[in-house]
Amino acid sequence: TFIGMGVSGGEEGARHGPSIMVGGKEESWKRVESVLTSIAAKYDNDPCVAWLGENGAGHFVKTIHNGIEYADMQMIAEIYGILRDGLKMSATEIGDVFGTWNKGRLNSYLIEITEKVLKAADPLTGKPIVDLILDKAGQKGTGKWSVIEAQNMGVPATGIEAAVAARSISSMKDEREAAEKILGLPEVGDFKVADKAAFIRDLESALLAAKIGAYAQGFAVMSAASKEFNWNLPMPTIAKIWRAGCIIRSQFLDEITTAFTKAPDAANLIVTPAFAAMVKETDAALRRVVSAAVLGGLPVPALASALGYFDSYRRGRGTANVIQAQRDFFGAHGFDRIDGADSHHGPWGSGF
Repeated sequence: TFIGMGVSGGEEGARHGPSIMVGGKEESWKRVESVLTSIAAKYDNDPCVAWLGENGAGHFVKTIHNGIEYADMQMIAEIYGILRDGLKMSATEIGDVFGTWNKGRLNSYLIEITEKVLKAADPLTGKPIVDLILDKAGQKGTGKWSVIEAQNMGVPATGIEAAVAARSISSMKDEREAAEKILGLPEVGDFKVADKAAFIRDLESALLAAKIGAYAQGFAVMSAASKEFNWNLPMPTIAKIWRAGCIIRSQFLDEITTAFTKAPDAANLIVTPAFAAMVKETDAALRRVVSAAVLGGLPVPALASALGYFDSYRRGRGTANVIQAQRDFFGAHGFDRIDGADSHHGPWGSGF
């Protein structure tokens, strides 16, 4: 009998222990449990490996891990872009900012290595190596697969979608350079902030908010897949085995574990008490950062998608009533009424 095993950790994980997500028959997992437990990364001596369900459960969870990773990396890149192109800071200066953030609530592997890559010097020229790297991002497909599965199940994963699209646009280097010559950059003047230190604190809070959105979307996709494929995915356990070894390991995975342990049936991570409080706390900063970036002509598709996600998810009455009216008008698709009346089509035939 085979097992499907998602592994995350890159070169460091290969050397020091990865996070391992196992799927397949439970009896098959039991046969290899001792081996996998011994080689997995450890978090406070707790091995970052678990059996997550039958069939493809392990690989599916690994795929969504990578989708969250795409979003996380894109959001970090957008913050870097604001610091570089908006505040005109050098790579080393930006590295210092990320180093400071890594000591606080944003403490995570990706923030840690972002500081390191920004401070690394090119051995050939002595310049920051990041300034010499071509701005074309590669991808191997797991982000796209995450988006496809989310779409198939009708679960919004807008942060992951934005990140996949951003990588695709990044690959169009020649087209982008040609478009800049034709369209030019937005005529917005200088990027101005009244208080640089306060704005950098806003950037930290905005990145935290957006990361929460990405994790919430990823866990929502896994929750839907769990029901769709009868996997009974253990959300607290998934958060626990991502605390070490994997690429998206971060400080608040402990908080995610606690949140899902206390509220295992929560519809979404952002409505659990702890994360609802964090979203409320960082909401204003995310709005200021997205607004400043948009007014300054700086692209922030993932950060903006996080804000749009929060605003759409928290609004009890949205605007889809107009869409339903349009659908009924041109296709007689019908609609439900607020008052519950047994009348499901509009009066489009009379007087139009």
